Amino acid sequence: MPLVSNPAIWHIDYWELTFRLVLALVLGGLVGFEREMGGHSAGFRTHILVCIGSTMIVLLSMYGFAEFANEPNVRLDPARLAAQVISGIGFLGAGTIMRNGFSVSGLTTAASLWVVAAIGLSVGAGFYFSASVATALVVICLFFLNKLESVFSKSKTSREILLNIEHKTARLHDIIDQMNGYGIRIHKIVVENENNPTGEEYVQLVKIRMQIKIKQPKRFEEALMFLTSLEGVQGLETVSFAS
Repeated sequence: MPLVSNPAIWHIDYWELTFRLVLALVLGGLVGFEREMGGHSAGFRTHILVCIGSTMIVLLSMYGFAEFANEPNVRLDPARLAAQVISGIGFLGAGTIMRNGFSVSGLTTAASLWVVAAIGLSVGAGFYFSASVATALVVICLFFLNKLESVFSKSKTSREILLNIEHKTARLHDIIDQMNGYGIRIHKIVVENENNPTGEEYVQLVKIRMQIKIKQPKRFEEALMFLTSLEGVQGLETVSFAS
C-alpha cells in the first residue's frame, strides 16, 4: 500500500520548472539592478544568482527525491533544505558589510541579498503572487525611499573636522559625547597616529577626522570652541563637502 495518497504532488513538469527559474531570474534581477545602479558590491548578477539558487534548492527539496516518496522508511520534508538557505545566505551578506573606523556600510545590500533569497524560496515553492509583491516592495524601499531619505538629509549641512591633538591628552569617547551633546551627528571617524617634531622632542599626535551633519550652525560654532579649548590641540580645520 503506498504511503502517499497522491504521488503526483512530488512531481513537476519541465515547463513549470523552467517558468519558476525564469521568474526567479526576473525578480532577482529587478532588485539587483537597483543595487548595480548604486555601485554596490553585490549588484545585478549576484542578486540573480542568489534568487535562482534559492529557487533551485526549493525545487530540489520538493521534487528532487520523488522516487523515494513511497519508500516505507523515508519521510520527505520539503522545508529541510530550504531552511538552510536563510542561515547560509548570511555568510554571503557578511561579505558586503564593510567597517571603516566607526562607519559601517553595506548593511542594506546584505539585507537585500537576504530578501532576494526569500523571494527565490517563494518562487520555488510556487508562491508567485507573494514573491512578486515582495519584489515590488523591495524595489520601492531601495529606490524611492532612498530618494526620500536624500531629500530630508539635504536640510542638514555636511562638514568635515580635522583635529590634531597630542596622543596623551586625546580622549575620543569624551569628544564624541560632547559633540553629541551639541546635537552634532558624527557619520564617520578616522584616527591616525603621527610623530610631529617640536623643538628637540617628538610629540606623538592623533589626527582625528570627523564627518558630521549639523542642523544648527550656532551649536556648531559652540562645538568648535569646545574642540579648540581641549588640552593638547595642535590644529583644527573644517571643510564643507557634498552629501
